[in-house]
Amino acid sequence: MKVILRQDIAGVGCRGDIIAVADGHARNYLLPRGLALVATDGAVQQATSMRRARDLREASDRASAHTVAETLMARSFTVKAKAGNEGRLFGSVTTADIVAALAAQSGVILDRKKVVAQPIRTTGAHTAIVRLHADVDCTVKLSVVAG
Repeated sequence: MKVILRQDIAGVGCRGDIIAVADGHARNYLLPRGLALVATDGAVQQATSMRRARDLREASDRASAHTVAETLMARSFTVKAKAGNEGRLFGSVTTADIVAALAAQSGVILDRKKVVAQPIRTTGAHTAIVRLHADVDCTVKLSVVAG
């Protein structure tokens, strides 16, 4: 059965996609939950407009992610943490600490789940990867200081 997805569904497709699924999957799962519509002629026209809107939104999201990435990669950020004499931290610098430092020093507010970094346990220079979009990743330079 051909259906048009009304929402993004992992492993199946994105909103506005026309896909062929098993009759039982469509009849028992997708259609009753409002996740899909049967692909009629009128619905296909609606799907093309949904896809067009999705593509425009994706392009603008990608462009804004590139702008934010350029802002973040242009500078180094300082994270303060309590440390001992040898430079070992009491605890560690987590992704939440990194996000707080980015927000305070650059004004860029991110979700902590977008930052990919191992917990930092020493002072000095470190890096973290920020996933701003599916296609845009940037490397952020961090300087962890005792504070």
